[in-house]
Amino acid sequence: MAHFVDPDYACSTERPPDFGHYWQRVEAESREIGMEPRLVRDRLRSDGEVTVFQAFYTSIDRVRVAGWYCLPAGSRGPFPGLLKVPGYKSDPAVPKEWARRGYAALAVAPRGKLRSRSQFDPGYPGLLTYGIVDRNTYSYRGFYVDAWRAIDFLCERPEVDDSRLGVAGSSQGGALALCTAARRPQVRAASVGAPFLVGMLDATELTSSYPYREIADYLRLYPERRRRVEETLAYFDCINFAPSITCPLIMNIGLRDNVCPPETGYAVFREIASPDKRLYAYPDQGHGAGRHEHDPIAARFLAGHLEPEVPR
Repeated sequence: MAHFVDPDYACSTERPPDFGHYWQRVEAESREIGMEPRLVRDRLRSDGEVTVFQAFYTSIDRVRVAGWYCLPAGSRGPFPGLLKVPGYKSDPAVPKEWARRGYAALAVAPRGKLRSRSQFDPGYPGLLTYGIVDRNTYSYRGFYVDAWRAIDFLCERPEVDDSRLGVAGSSQGGALALCTAARRPQVRAASVGAPFLVGMLDATELTSSYPYREIADYLRLYPERRRRVEETLAYFDCINFAPSITCPLIMNIGLRDNVCPPETGYAVFREIASPDKRLYAYPDQGHGAGRHEHDPIAARFLAGHLEPEVPR
């Protein structure tokens, strides 16, 4: 029997009264740390169309973050910048296809991901519950800032036009795209797929799949900690970032998604403040959320707002 999806589902998440002040303090702390950006050309992965670099910068807690940075070969730009953010289990792919489309493309690996594990590595599963009883120790405090600082990295690059910046990702990457668009007004367009970290406690009741099952497992083992977990997650739930998103945005969800429940996708989409937003709901799709069908739509959307010049 097909699962009934209520498009008017209301998540129980409440925005803490000091939500904005909390993140202002976190970002103030991060700004005290120099980024120390570094690029190392990767000759093995570069070719006649795309120049590939390994990218590095320093984030909050002085964690060194890595990523892949790709530029169209043979041109100095300026290029629109595109940040690609990864899913929960996946490491970032080298974003050569986006450089071929005319972008300065950065695929970041926040702490715990490939090449960013030396100082912090809770593993997978593990990231979702690491430090979960305290907003100041929860894993996603640094993880979110790592993604936001990737936009700062792009802004500092001389070949990047910082008036044309976008962000794109699915699943955990969808969550990172949402909160990055909320916290970085430089972002001019966001493409979000099947967003994770939305209605987080509701999701543990709507699905029995991992990764959300990690939270259910944790609360089963430590039921006395539920209130502290609820208080922590409220600061990281993307529903509470959504009212700060004002850039053009598209989102795609699969109505048969048993990983990131579509109910939570509908809920966060309603909260997004942007007057220019569109939701694509794919009735017969799961967590892939119409990926093959939707990818060209997302590419056209980003190109329409960021206006890359396709290399000849």
